[in-house]
Amino acid sequence: MKFRPLHDRIVVRRIEPEERTKGGIIIPDTAKEKPQQGEVIAVGPGARDETGKLVALDVKAGDRVLFGKWSGTEVRIDGEDLLIMKESDVRGILEQDAVAKNAA
Repeated sequence: MKFRPLHDRIVVRRIEPEERTKGGIIIPDTAKEKPQQGEVIAVGPGARDETGKLVALDVKAGDRVLFGKWSGTEVRIDGEDLLIMKESDVRGILEQDAVAKNAA
């Protein structure tokens, strides 16, 4: 099924963090927090300003973003847990260089 969000909403898939700390300690599921990082799957066409003109979103499908801990609404689409949130819930976009440094 294909899902297209409306207005200034986006669909995000959470990116699960590493299961071990840098020191090699395994983190149990009960101690883990929900990840606040995700990949944008789909974006709406944009919001309308006061004059009715369409304002495009800054995020696009494929972007890795940071969002607030309690942001968005959790939904299940085709058996996959996703978040639907407004673009304003996104705190920032992770640039590819920053993602590569964190993975190393």
